[in-house]
Formats: sequence, structure tokens, C-alpha cells
Amino acid sequence: ELCREEHPQAVVSTQSTGEALLCVLAESTDEKNIPKLVEALCKEHNINLIKIDDAKKLGEWTGLCKIDKEGLARKVVRCSCAVIHDFGAESSALNVINDHFKKTVTGDA
Repeated sequence: ELCREEHPQAVVSTQSTGEALLCVLAESTDEKNIPKLVEALCKEHNINLIKIDDAKKLGEWTGLCKIDKEGLARKVVRCSCAVIHDFGAESSALNVINDHFKKTVTGDA
């Protein structure tokens, strides 16, 4: 389950409830205070955080776009922040994410 917004203020409330498992933050947001706020909330509530460079890329990843006949993303809407509440079924991709955060916590990264 995913909560995504082009305006991260709406996502902030979902982080503070403690239901979030992972937050993805785009660093290319127009509002410079938002990354600091999201980072602080993630730290306060022990939510894993991944930063990416481009809000349009996050918009595409979260489905805030139209897919054309060739399968290419068109009319992509910027997304500053996305929060995952449920990873779904166990998968190799989930194992990669979990391993990344285990290494980060233990300092092996």
C-alpha cells in the first residue's frame, strides 16, 4: 500500500501515525524546508528513508502519469514524497531493501 502526494504535507501525517514502513523523498522539491521536515519525522518515528534526485522520477514510479501505447510514461506529475504502508508479498526486491537498511544501521554500507 502506497501513499503518494505531489505535496508532502499530506504525507507527513501518515508518517506520524507510525504506520509507515518506508519513505521515499525527492530532493528536487520546490519547497526547501520539506526535505528537512520529512527527514526529521522519519528519524523521530524510526521510518526508513530513501532519497532520490528527481520528483518526476518518483511521480513515474508511483503511477502519477499516463502510459502511452509504447509503454512509456507521459504527462508525469512531480511527487515530492511517497510512503509505503505495506510491502505486500515477500520478494527478492524487498530483501534487497531490507538488506540495505540492515547494512546502514550496522555501518557496513
